[in-house]
Amino acid sequence: MAKIFCVANQKGGVGKTTTTVNLAAGLAKIGQRVLMVDLDPQGNATMGSGVDKRELKYTIYDVLLEEATVAEARMPSEKCGYDVLGANRELAGAEVELVAVERREARLKAALAVVSAEYDFILIDCPPSLSMLTLNGLCCANGVIVPMQCEYFALEGLTDLVNTIKQVHANLNKDLQIIGLLRVMFDPRITLQVQVSDQLKAHFADKVFNTVIPRNVRLAEAPSYGLPGVVFDGAAKGSQAYVAFAAEMVERIKKM
Repeated sequence: MAKIFCVANQKGGVGKTTTTVNLAAGLAKIGQRVLMVDLDPQGNATMGSGVDKRELKYTIYDVLLEEATVAEARMPSEKCGYDVLGANRELAGAEVELVAVERREARLKAALAVVSAEYDFILIDCPPSLSMLTLNGLCCANGVIVPMQCEYFALEGLTDLVNTIKQVHANLNKDLQIIGLLRVMFDPRITLQVQVSDQLKAHFADKVFNTVIPRNVRLAEAPSYGLPGVVFDGAAKGSQAYVAFAAEMVERIKKM
C-alpha cells in the first residue's frame, strides 16, 4: 500500500509545487512508483510534470465528484517517470459543489484507496489555504511534508498549519502527523535564514529534514519548460538536493 503525503503550507509562495514535482521525480529516479495528485485549481503541478492541463479528458475534479475513477483520470508523465492526477480551473468549482454532498471530506481518500496498491508513494500538492480541497488531502494522508523558507513570516504560517493538522488529527484522521519540515530556497549567506534554521532545529528537532534545498536558478527555470528541475537539469545543485531528499524520505518511511 502506498504512503500518502500532503505537501502543505498555508503560506503561499514557499515552494510547495516545486517540492511536490521534484520529490516525485526524485523518488521515481531512485526506483519508487509514484502518483502525483494536483489539488490546486491553478494546475501548476500538472503543467510542471509535462502534462497539458488544457487537454485532460478527466481531472481530479471529476474524481472528487465521482464522475471518473483515479485509473481513468491519471496520466503517465513519460519524461518524469511518475503518474499524474491532474487539475485545471474546473477544480475551483468543486469547492461549492462539494458543500452539499455526503462525506465530502473523504472523497479523495475513497478514490485513492482503489489504486493505492499500485504505488509506493502518493504525493498531494495542496492549495495555500485551508479549503475543502486541502481538507480532502489531509483526511487521506499518512503525513504532511511542510516546505518552508527560513524567514520570520514563515514561522507565523507554520503555527497556523500545526494547529490545523492537530484539529484534523483529532476529528477526521487519527493517522495524520507532520512527517517533517523541509528548508527550501535556503541561502547560507543570509544571517536571518541561518538563525531561523537554527530555531527550527531547536524547536522541532528530528522533525526537520537533514536535506536543505538551496536557492537555485535552474529549479526556478524548470517549470517554464514543463519539467521538474530533477528532470530538466539533474546536475544542478537544487536538483541533486531533491534527489537526496527523496532518498531521505524513503529512509524515514522505513522507520514509521
